[in-house]
Amino acid sequence: MKFPEELLYTNEHMWTQAQADGTWVAGISDYAQDLLGDVVFVDPPKVGTTIIAGQPCGLVESVKTGSDLHAPLDGKVIEINNEVIESPERLNDKPYKNWIFKFEASNATQTESLLSADAYKALTDN
Repeated sequence: MKFPEELLYTNEHMWTQAQADGTWVAGISDYAQDLLGDVVFVDPPKVGTTIIAGQPCGLVESVKTGSDLHAPLDGKVIEINNEVIESPERLNDKPYKNWIFKFEASNATQTESLLSADAYKALTDN
């Protein structure tokens, strides 16, 4: 199981990372894709949607089950990754290279409530 140090994680198994232009990308963790099994469908939040940290904003479905996507921070969705929508299995192959949506954070101080790689690993070890 991988836990890249440069990412921040949520208790709901999402990861997020700030981009050079000040936007953020978000996806599901390696742990989440492993639990889900083969991902077959992704329903991301719509562009222009306001997201609220910790609240469901989309859905990922696998051959086993469906799971809500929870927003990592408050903000507004500005882009979705169409490659992941068209080929959901990319989330199984490379969960940290294949983000699901990009957003503008409205309150970057919320990052203090996100988990470091070590803290997230400890959460998943329980």
